[in-house]
Amino acid sequence: MSSRMLEEARACAEVVERQTQTLDPRLETLAEQLRRLDPQVALTVARGSSDHAASYFAYIAMQQLGLPVASLPMSVVTLQQAPLRVRGQVALGFSQSGQSPDLVDSLRRLGQCGATTVSLVNAEGSPLEQACQHHLPLCAGPELSVAATKSFVATLAAGARLVAHWGQDRALLEAGLALPAQLREAAAQDWTPAIDTLRDSERLMVIGRGAGFAIAQEAALKLKETSVIQAEAFSSAEVRHGPMALIDAQYPLLVFAPRGVEQAGLLQLAADMRQRGARVLLAAPADIAGRDLTLSCAEHPALDPLLAIQSFYIMAAALAEARGLDPDQPRHLSKVTCTQ
Repeated sequence: MSSRMLEEARACAEVVERQTQTLDPRLETLAEQLRRLDPQVALTVARGSSDHAASYFAYIAMQQLGLPVASLPMSVVTLQQAPLRVRGQVALGFSQSGQSPDLVDSLRRLGQCGATTVSLVNAEGSPLEQACQHHLPLCAGPELSVAATKSFVATLAAGARLVAHWGQDRALLEAGLALPAQLREAAAQDWTPAIDTLRDSERLMVIGRGAGFAIAQEAALKLKETSVIQAEAFSSAEVRHGPMALIDAQYPLLVFAPRGVEQAGLLQLAADMRQRGARVLLAAPADIAGRDLTLSCAEHPALDPLLAIQSFYIMAAALAEARGLDPDQPRHLSKVTCTQ
């Protein structure tokens, strides 16, 4: 059976291709304005999968631009109504629907306090778009499955493209043009060993670091939503500060170890956990011996996380069905969630 989740996950390449053609002129204009503004800090405002995409944006903005980025707790604005000193800074709201009142109110108030506000939203004409000074449409089209896939990848791609234009990074801009073909390659990776390992699992740690930690967060959320697995994401550094006490024989771990300076520590953690008897699923590039799952590589390492989550999504849709669940209709969940 082919789920809507699977169909939409397979559409990521087409979405990114369409997005690049649509957004580039708008991104060039926005990036020029941001360079003139020269903010000293950026704030991200988001929840759920969109917050994981915001986390990815934060990592690459700090790495590529040297710009400190922080996630804003919305209750500080919406409930406590704190007078934030954000004049001259930039605030970005990430959302699929752009409807949640706390998100809309936060961006509106940040704008009133002097921040330059930018919305990245998939739905057209949303309240969040109307609340912000600048808007970047994600161009993912309608997403029918409750579990977001193509809109998440579209958010990652738009965030990376914004950073590339902002920093006038020709290498990252050129690498982005190759993403559609590489997403198709990533979608074809064989991740069936993960299905075999997780078919009967009730708990799981998902490990990443750097920009890859955002992918670990998203993977853990999707496993909760679609396979009802108590999956928790941890940084490979943080897991050694307490959570590893949970790991015993046969405890399952999914470790994302893409290219980059973080990879050595991730590989060492995977080896250590195997020595403890854990069932480790190591996702790593083809040049890493001992990997269980292969990660495709982009033309720029900053884009590797997009390919990792693409491979994961295909597996996750199949895993849910292998567990007798419908990935399109997670229990207790709806497509649009409104919070205050």
